[in-house]
Amino acid sequence: MVNSPPSPTQTSARERRKVVAASIVGTTIEWYDFFIYAFAANLVLAKLFFEPAGPSMMQILSLITIGLSFLFRPLGAFLAGHFGDKLGRRPMLVITLLLMGIATVGIGLLPTYDTIGYAAPTLLIFLRILQGISAGGEWGGAVLMTVEHAPKGKRGFYGIFPQLGVPLGMLLASGVLALMRVVAPGEAFEQWGWRVPFLISVVLIIAGFIIRRTVDESPVFSEIKESKQQGSAPIVQVFKRHTPLVILCALLFAGNNGVGYMLTGGYVQGLASRPETEGGLGYDPVQVQLAVLTAALVWGIFTFFSGPLSDRFGRKKLMTFAWLIQAIGVIPLFQFVMGGDAFHVLLGTCLLAVGLGLTYGPAAVWFAESFPASLRYSGISISYALGGVIGGAFAPTIAQVLLQTYETTWAITVYLMFITFVGLFATTILRDRSNIPLDIEFENSGQWENWTSEKDFARV
Repeated sequence: MVNSPPSPTQTSARERRKVVAASIVGTTIEWYDFFIYAFAANLVLAKLFFEPAGPSMMQILSLITIGLSFLFRPLGAFLAGHFGDKLGRRPMLVITLLLMGIATVGIGLLPTYDTIGYAAPTLLIFLRILQGISAGGEWGGAVLMTVEHAPKGKRGFYGIFPQLGVPLGMLLASGVLALMRVVAPGEAFEQWGWRVPFLISVVLIIAGFIIRRTVDESPVFSEIKESKQQGSAPIVQVFKRHTPLVILCALLFAGNNGVGYMLTGGYVQGLASRPETEGGLGYDPVQVQLAVLTAALVWGIFTFFSGPLSDRFGRKKLMTFAWLIQAIGVIPLFQFVMGGDAFHVLLGTCLLAVGLGLTYGPAAVWFAESFPASLRYSGISISYALGGVIGGAFAPTIAQVLLQTYETTWAITVYLMFITFVGLFATTILRDRSNIPLDIEFENSGQWENWTSEKDFARV
C-alpha cells in the first residue's frame, strides 16, 4: 500500500524552514543577477555597448534592453508553468536558477563594442533574453513551494519569503555596486569594475543550487503526481478556463511592478548618478547607491510585515490600503530626487519603498489562492509574467522618454500614478480567496469556484 503524501499541516517544521531558506536564498540570487544588469545598464552599459547611437539614443537603447527581457518572461512562464504542473515545482526552481547564473556570468565576460563591434550588443541582448526567460519561470515555483507547504492561516506569512528576494536582491546588488565604485572609481569602473558584480554570481549560484536541491517537493504536487492527475496542456487550460483571472492578476502585479522599476530597473540611480553632460544630476554615485540600498531595506521590512497582515485582514483589504500608501509615495518621489543631493534621493526612495513593500508582499499568496491545484504553476507564472510586461518592461524607458519630451519629472509622476490606480482597480475586482483549500481533492469537489474567504474566516 502506497502512503499518501503529507499535507501542509503534516509537513515538519524543519522541512518548512528548509523550504523557506531555499526560497529566499534562490530568489535573492535570481534578483541580484537581474538587478545588477538593470543598474549597470543605467550606469555604464550604454557607453560600452551602444555609444555609436549617440549620447541621447544610447541611453534609451540601453534602457530598452532592460525591458526586452520582460518580453521573454511569458516564454519562461509558459515553459516553467507547463513542466512545473507536469513534473513538479522543485526541478523548475533548479533549472531557472542555473539559467540565470549562466546568463549573468556571460554578461560579465562579454567584450564591449570597442573590441568586437556590433557582435557585442547582439550577444548582450541574447544573454539578457536568457535572464528574462529565467525570471519568468522562477517566481511561480518559489511561491508555490512556500505557500503549498504553509499551514492553514499562515500562508500570507510564508508567501512573503519569495517576495523578499526582490528587496534583498536589490540590497545586495546596490551594496556590491557601491563597494566596486569605491574599489574601482572613475574610469576603472568602466574598464573592469562593472564586471565584478556579474562574475560574483558564480559563487551565489553554486550556493543556491545546493540549497534548492535539498528540499522536498510541494505536498500539493506530490498528491497530484501520486493520483496521476497532471493536466496534459495546463497553459491551454489556464486560458480556456481562467483568462479574466489571468488579466486581473496581471494588472494587479503591473501596478506594483511599473512603479517599483523606478528603483529595481535602476532608473532613479542612473538619473541621479550620471554626469550632467549625459543627462543626469551628477550626484555622488556611491552615496546614491547607498541611498537605494537603504530603500531596499525599507522595502524588505514592509514586505515582511505585509504577509502576516494579509493573514489577519484578508488579501483584498490590505492591498486596497497598500495602493493608497504607494500613491502617497509616488507623488513626491522625483521632487525629492531632484532636491540637489543623495540625501534627498534617500528620502524619496524610502518613502516610496513603504508602499512598494505593502503592495508586493501579499501578491504571491493571493495569486496562489486564485488558481486551482492542477493549473496553479501555469496560472500564477503567466499572470506574473504578463504583469511584468504591462507594468515594468519599459517603465524606465517610458520615464526617460517622458522626461526628454516634456522636460519635467511631473510627467513621470502622472504615469506612475496611473499605473498605481491600475493595480487598485484590479484589486477591487479580484476575488479574495484567503485560506481556500489548495489540494487537488478540493479542486475536484466542484467547490472551487464558489469559495469565498468569509466562509473560512468564520471557522478559524
